[in-house]
Amino acid sequence: MPSLRELITEEAIALDAPAADWEDAVRAAGRLLEEQGVCTEVYTQSMVDNVVENGPYIVVAPGFAFAHARPSEAVLRTGMSWVRLAEPVTFGHEKHDPVTLVVALAAQDSKTHTRAMAELARILGSSEKRAAVDAAESPRQILDVLDGAGPTPSSAAGGAQAAAGGAAATSGTGPEAPASNVEAAATGSEAPGAGSGGEDRHLILTVCGNGLGTSLFLKNTLEQVLDRWGWSRHVTVEATDTISARGRAHEAAAILTSGEIAKILGDVGRPVRIVENFTSTDELDAALRELYDV
Repeated sequence: MPSLRELITEEAIALDAPAADWEDAVRAAGRLLEEQGVCTEVYTQSMVDNVVENGPYIVVAPGFAFAHARPSEAVLRTGMSWVRLAEPVTFGHEKHDPVTLVVALAAQDSKTHTRAMAELARILGSSEKRAAVDAAESPRQILDVLDGAGPTPSSAAGGAQAAAGGAAATSGTGPEAPASNVEAAATGSEAPGAGSGGEDRHLILTVCGNGLGTSLFLKNTLEQVLDRWGWSRHVTVEATDTISARGRAHEAAAILTSGEIAKILGDVGRPVRIVENFTSTDELDAALRELYDV
């Protein structure tokens, strides 16, 4: 799978770009993709339509929007663009407006870009690296951060080292996974699904409008927390779209998503937890503790 650096080229980066509003900002990111032969203008329009239809759920962290749409014939190859705005614009997001950074993705399928998404989530989840890209004076400096030449987080545990309320161990790991908590979902029902060797595994769905963009951000951040807790062998995380989530809700222990997508999903018969910052390990740590009462 290509890395983030392989999907974002120097020519696909614009710094201090003018934009009159959120639509103008998304179109600016789309034009960069078009100019690099990644997609056609039809895909750029689809990214705009995605926000019109589903709301500003693509604003997944303070000041950051991840523009994308479903794979289609308008995508010529998988690629990404990076637009830092000269002046911030509002998308209508209750928590994370105004937006200063728009990264756009055009994907030919739902899997090729997963490595790049994980890398982007880690970069934007690091306050040091986010500050570095915000202060970069040239596309080359942006690429240096994406290459790993920028500042590194101050500790391996990062913001998830402490649990909500200070309950996590100082080693950066979470609680042990007691059978009573892992075998019962947040609703108190039996754990859905059985893994190899008879070991039950929970399924958590991360959901967005298209199942390949913001839901992957949330999946990657949640998996970072599960890894630190040592719970990865107990919980499987899958990124999906609203239609698939409704059909598979009965299989899941819980669903994590944005406020906008939660409204679209409605009552699916399983716990739905709204996440504000998709790059925050602290917020995901707290959500897990609430779901599993630990």
